[in-house]
Amino acid sequence: MSVLYSMQIDNAFVELDNLELPILDGSGLPFVQLLEKAGRKESKRLRRYMRIVKEVRVESNGKSIAILPADQFRLRCLNVFDHPLVGEQTLEMEVTPENYAARIAPARTFGFEDQLDQMRDMGLIRGASLDNAICFSSSGVVNPGGLRFKDECCRHKALDLIGDLALIGSPILGCVVAEKAGHAMHVALVNRIMSDSSLYEMVTFPRLRRRASTSLNPPGRASYEAALAPLR
Repeated sequence: MSVLYSMQIDNAFVELDNLELPILDGSGLPFVQLLEKAGRKESKRLRRYMRIVKEVRVESNGKSIAILPADQFRLRCLNVFDHPLVGEQTLEMEVTPENYAARIAPARTFGFEDQLDQMRDMGLIRGASLDNAICFSSSGVVNPGGLRFKDECCRHKALDLIGDLALIGSPILGCVVAEKAGHAMHVALVNRIMSDSSLYEMVTFPRLRRRASTSLNPPGRASYEAALAPLR
């Protein structure tokens, strides 16, 4: 959902022959590459956007997520983990296909070595391995190749956030600010928005085409092409 939403795919057939999608390498990049390989067909129908007109906020136990009015889809994520290679990480960007493919899609899911037994006892991460997830030991990264980004954890949290926001069902125009939020809080924000039509308006115009944001080290077209290089 995160990939489809960020790559501006509005209509697609998705067929599954099991309980869930394959995890592949634990990131969204393989799906971005598959979409680019398949190509896309643009519809003549104008695209409908949900434009946020009032601030919406959900808070609990020192965590929060809000969405504010904006003419772009932007996000700012703050995450904090008690590990020397993670700590406090922040990501801020405009979500465009180019930015997403280069800066968010390659970020893999992750976990901490001292929590693995507990998670398996809960029936989670049954297929987890170093091929599809980052594993942090008490002092470093277990994966032989290390991290793809210094702040890869925060980037993957942004990937998760976008996937949860896709439950809204329409592309968003607004600025999302998440501080230590998780799936439950993301979904609570979606429910809050969908339950009150005064918080947004639906606007219809052609697909937005914007230059990548220049606020925080934009990847530019070269990085986007590099992310898709395995296709060529």
